[in-house]
Amino acid sequence: MRRPLFSTVVILMWRVLADSPSYRRMFTAQVVALGGTGLATVALGLLAYDLAGDRAGAVLATALTIKMLAYVGAGPLLTALLYRVPRRGVLVGADAVRALAVGVLPWADQVWHVYVLIAVLQCASAVFTPAFQAIIPELVDDSGYTSALALSRLAYDVEALASPLLAAVLLTVLPFHVLFALTAAAFVVSGVLVLTTGLPPRTGDPRRAAATWRVFVTDRRLRAVILLDLAVAVVTALVLVDTVVLVRAHLGGTDTGVALALASFGVGSVVIAFALGRLVDRFGTRALMLAGPVVLTGGTALTAVGWALVPGPVVLGAGWAALGAGCSLIAAPAGRVLRDAAPEGGLAGVMAARFALSHAWFLVTYPLAGLAGGLDPVVAFAGSALAVGACGTAAALLWRPGRLSRA
Repeated sequence: MRRPLFSTVVILMWRVLADSPSYRRMFTAQVVALGGTGLATVALGLLAYDLAGDRAGAVLATALTIKMLAYVGAGPLLTALLYRVPRRGVLVGADAVRALAVGVLPWADQVWHVYVLIAVLQCASAVFTPAFQAIIPELVDDSGYTSALALSRLAYDVEALASPLLAAVLLTVLPFHVLFALTAAAFVVSGVLVLTTGLPPRTGDPRRAAATWRVFVTDRRLRAVILLDLAVAVVTALVLVDTVVLVRAHLGGTDTGVALALASFGVGSVVIAFALGRLVDRFGTRALMLAGPVVLTGGTALTAVGWALVPGPVVLGAGWAALGAGCSLIAAPAGRVLRDAAPEGGLAGVMAARFALSHAWFLVTYPLAGLAGGLDPVVAFAGSALAVGACGTAAALLWRPGRLSRA
């Protein structure tokens, strides 16, 4: 008798955790740090309102812009500068800087204090995340790497759903400043876990590792991945920026309705994360990632049609779930492509370059999504469908089966 898909996937995910104690500790460090980051996100909004009142939205928008600039500019530069530093030192140091920055935030009494601390915090995160991602393939075998990618994606999705709920519960009995202290503690725990984990030594030529940006120009697969990242950025910006407008202004909904709509996006992503191993085995990484923009184009187009006919929360929730699934089809297996394309010893540099390039798209898509919020939703959905379809078509033309990956 065949096992149900869900139980099979859970067994595969549990196996990769059980077979590699080092990966298990690193994954735990990731989950703890993500949980702390989620609490800090909620607390930052409350701190912005405490300092700026009605200008809190502008403060948060500036903080998000600083975050993206740190990811795009500082991350790759710092990764290259720190290449000769032992990886354990890089990860633990980044966690220490993050703990210090977020721990000081409750004492910020000027808006510019917040901006400086956010810049420091996000620069450290831009160093930690690619370095962490580059280590994972060395801690698990090839068969377990897909499960590790799925677990990582699942951690991000569950954090996005659970952290706001946990913050809401904590805020009923604690002042919001305590959330910053909990976040700092989470980074400390993450650092301790990394410090006590056996990590393989770094290998490869640092001169090759520093030149990994060139791989994104010469490798067709990576150029296709960056185009697919643009498709994800278009849809993610649409969801994060415009959901509140769609629910509150167009549907007359409540804050709970906004949360449920965002949760629908997360649910779609979680479903793909659970099924990732089976999907990769059956269809392959390329087919799976190129299916992402097809799902995104279909999801936005059908949401446009549904909204034109019967606008309502069901249409929005179903559309957002489809978009979450499409984004996960692209984002979850991408690590396999980066690992295969990276030069020897250059995976951390490739991860950092992709981290920067993928986040650079948001500097364009966030403002465009803000403008789209003032349009008829059908027009915004249709425009997003066209943009995503164009990205998917261009990526498919670049990443053809049987063609040499480098050109």
